[in-house]
Amino acid sequence: MSSPGKQVHHLDGIRILDLFAGPGGLDVAAHFLGFKSIGIEWDRHACETRYKAGLPTIHADVSVMRETRFDEIPESVDVLAGGPPCQSFSVAGNGAGRRALDKVKEYIHRLVDGEDEAEIDEDLHDLREDPRTALVLEPLRWLLKAIETEGRDPYKVIVLEQVPAVLPLWEVYAKLLRGGEGRLNGVKYEAEYWELKTEQFGVPQTRTRAVLVARLLGQGAVEPLEPTHLPFDLHRHKRNAAQADMLPTDSAIPGTKKKRWISMAEALEAASKPQGSPVNVSRLRTGDETKFFVVSNYGSGGDPKNRGRRRSSEPAFTVTGKISRNKVYKSIAEYEAEKSDRFTIPESGVLQTFPHNFPWSGNDQAQQVGNAVPPRLGMHVLSRALRGNTPSDEELAAATTWPAVPRTTTDELRVIGCGDQSQCPPDSHRVTHSRQKSAP
Repeated sequence: MSSPGKQVHHLDGIRILDLFAGPGGLDVAAHFLGFKSIGIEWDRHACETRYKAGLPTIHADVSVMRETRFDEIPESVDVLAGGPPCQSFSVAGNGAGRRALDKVKEYIHRLVDGEDEAEIDEDLHDLREDPRTALVLEPLRWLLKAIETEGRDPYKVIVLEQVPAVLPLWEVYAKLLRGGEGRLNGVKYEAEYWELKTEQFGVPQTRTRAVLVARLLGQGAVEPLEPTHLPFDLHRHKRNAAQADMLPTDSAIPGTKKKRWISMAEALEAASKPQGSPVNVSRLRTGDETKFFVVSNYGSGGDPKNRGRRRSSEPAFTVTGKISRNKVYKSIAEYEAEKSDRFTIPESGVLQTFPHNFPWSGNDQAQQVGNAVPPRLGMHVLSRALRGNTPSDEELAAATTWPAVPRTTTDELRVIGCGDQSQCPPDSHRVTHSRQKSAP
């Protein structure tokens, strides 16, 4: 994975292994909490973003790493984290994962019970409607691999994240982790799982995630996360739509310690203030006020033509890989004249709570943004899992700006990623003419 010399220090002291790491939502969260991580990611575009951001990365397939290159994972890793691809479980997907939930539960039990993995892999072809569905089993297989590999210790902490439809699978995971039976070889965890709304943790978008946190028995109980903000009323149009604008933004709501959710305008305005920020919302201002509304790319209520709307004074819709298709208007006049704007990639990243200057790279950047774990939510989850507390105000404030990364670091991380490229996924390093100058 790495060659001797100057780049080895990038792997020193790494605690967190991030499966399906994408551009680095959990890794960014870990960084601002003071933990080092390494991610496994097969998409070369996401890897480029990670290299530019200075995030240690193995450019590989998660299953291949587990099967043939497990010994390359730093021995200092004691936290297993990841969000398996969610498209097949997502409401926006074709639903193959939801239809396969019972089948996947069966596979989870078969893995723990010790059935032959080759036979299980053969049977997994039953999920060929969307093969990504089977990837939700990978975190369990990585745990079992660690338990059964001589010289390796079980992970002390496990953190998993997915769309809400996967919550029943996290329930099965939690019960098995608590029991320690079969191939778990008596290794037991304190394990809990929840449905979390991102806007309740300061993310300026509505997005619900299913999260599992497990801690090795003896490491302490897993306490629920404490929301810092109020939930957004998705049914506000049935009530007084003006009430949201009347809620205070910078202080606790009377009768609670929680603040109001963060709006798109607030997040984008704050991100545009640092000198040199790539976020510039001047085009969305009317006078001194940032004011616009967004028309979703998706229909609502089962009607594809019924596009939802959000005002700038409200949180964004769930940021997906199609966020660049959402249309932004400053006024009804622009809407009627079909003169729309779009969120830029840095703006989309800010709505995911990535730092304003995060170095998005490669192609498919909108997809990278949409696939990522919101770093601010990640900070809350990892802080609870690893420290038993919530992130400090200072840590959250620091998480708005990404540190500069020297070109030498990016080059060194590419070597760690796959060295001479022979161990990268097939065809993953085909370089177009426009990218040849930046290639290693």
